[in-house]
Amino acid sequence: MNMIFTLIGWAIFGLIIGAIARLVMPGKQTMSWLMTMLLGVVGSFVGGGISYLLFGSGPSGAVQPAGWIMSFVGALIVLAIYSYAQTKKAV
Repeated sequence: MNMIFTLIGWAIFGLIIGAIARLVMPGKQTMSWLMTMLLGVVGSFVGGGISYLLFGSGPSGAVQPAGWIMSFVGALIVLAIYSYAQTKKAV
């Protein structure tokens, strides 16, 4: 049962981070809610990886503002790559 709540939490977190990244990124991004959620989750992993490379490991298990910020930065990076790939595919 705990695993289900963890997955639901990741989905909600991904949706929030993905939606904020889409609002901030200029231009039109045509993607579904599911893709927005996936964008946020993948962005969270990218941001976590960048944070680990820059700062090393930190305390785990606690929600930290830096985690939200790096997840947002990671989502922006993933969205920029996605938008670039969509533009190249359309040309």
